[in-house]
Parts: sequence; C-alpha cells; structure tokens
Amino acid sequence: MNAEQLMRTLVKAIEGKKGHDIRTLDLQGVSLIADYFIVCHGNSDTQVQSIATEVKKTAEAAGGVVKGIEGMDKARWVLVDLGDVVVHVFHREDREYYNIERLWSDAKVVETG
Repeated sequence: MNAEQLMRTLVKAIEGKKGHDIRTLDLQGVSLIADYFIVCHGNSDTQVQSIATEVKKTAEAAGGVVKGIEGMDKARWVLVDLGDVVVHVFHREDREYYNIERLWSDAKVVETG
C-alpha cells in the first residue's frame, strides 16, 4: 500500500470514529518529514484516544508500520507516525491553539470526501 492509499484508508477510519474537521495536507515537495499530514480533532479525551487507537489498528491491518505514538496519556494532541503519513489527533481547544494547518500553509489540501 502506497502513502496515498494509506492516507485515504486512515481518513475513512477517522470518519468512522466521528473525527471532526478532517484535513489532509499534501507535504510532497514542501517537506521531507512526510508525504501527508492528516489533522482532525475530537471533543473529549476519550474520543481523541479512540480515534488514535483506531488509526493504529487500521494502519497495522493495512500493513503499515507505526513508528511511534506520542501523547496518548494526556490525549490533548496525539501524534501517530507512520513514516510517509503522520496523523495529528487534537482535542478541539488544542487544535485551535496550535493551528498547525496555518504552519503548513504551503501544503496543498487533499480532497478526500
């Protein structure tokens, strides 16, 4: 499975867990960090953890390798690193505060819906 296919699979998994305001940024040609960032938020710690857990399970079932997960204990900003795809699951208030979409404004937004 290539990075784009994995990204689209993970977006569907996030939708299934009712992740809010899902945005996918295409970082190819913008950064060497990853090909795609997926950014979304949940409205509670429990929902943030649930979304991140589903991302991990879905990625592994699709043959992806989770290189790291940060932030699960506090569930304010959970980062799931899959190499070419990085998923950021925020608590709503923290997403507004950090506004990483603005930081990566050079990236193209991918239509996934």
